[in-house]
Amino acid sequence: MDNRYLRNFNILSNKEQKILNNSKVCIIGLGGLGGNIAEMLARIGIGNLVLVDGDIFETSNLNRQILCTEKLIGTSKSQACYNRIKKINSSIKIKKINEFFTKKNADLLLKDVNLVVDALDSIDDRFILQTQAEKFKIPIVSGAIAGTSGQVITIFPKDKGFNLVYGERKTKKIQGAEKHMGNLCFTACFIASIQVSETIKVLLNKKNILRNKLLIADLMTNFFEIVNLK
Repeated sequence: MDNRYLRNFNILSNKEQKILNNSKVCIIGLGGLGGNIAEMLARIGIGNLVLVDGDIFETSNLNRQILCTEKLIGTSKSQACYNRIKKINSSIKIKKINEFFTKKNADLLLKDVNLVVDALDSIDDRFILQTQAEKFKIPIVSGAIAGTSGQVITIFPKDKGFNLVYGERKTKKIQGAEKHMGNLCFTACFIASIQVSETIKVLLNKKNILRNKLLIADLMTNFFEIVNLK
């Protein structure tokens, strides 16, 4: 086993590390959450990544998006993520998709994937993702942030998932609260870390997964709660 994973042991066994190396994870959205998630999954040893985002960096991304630098303003987020991960671990197999997630490209993005990580900023798109992930029988680890608050839930096929969080899907497109509340870098880092932890637990069949549970946190008030949704 590569010495780069030496500090993963004895938290992870050699067998578990090999499972991660053979796993394929799709990250949809490579902004504040997704950039952190991609970097952490690369460092911990996920061997196959699908990176999805059709957006480019803007100056307003500099406050919280780990992939964003001044020199990268106006350039592709998916390309920046690809370049970053290859510098961390050149052996990781990466499929880079410079497109926004839609129902039309879901088959391409989710085929042969073990798990999908939701780092979207649209509630409507999350419902579409839930439908498509169920079609492929893969779990979702979803995170959302707004201001200094964030939430995480893990959804398995056939779970009610986002219906329990947001209610029944609306016909009108709804953006997440982050669009008008803003975000701080430490909120993105914290929620991304929880999503990575959930991803590893699901892939390794560990206990204490946030299935049918919503973790809610506000880092400014030190409020943390896990709400049972069933």
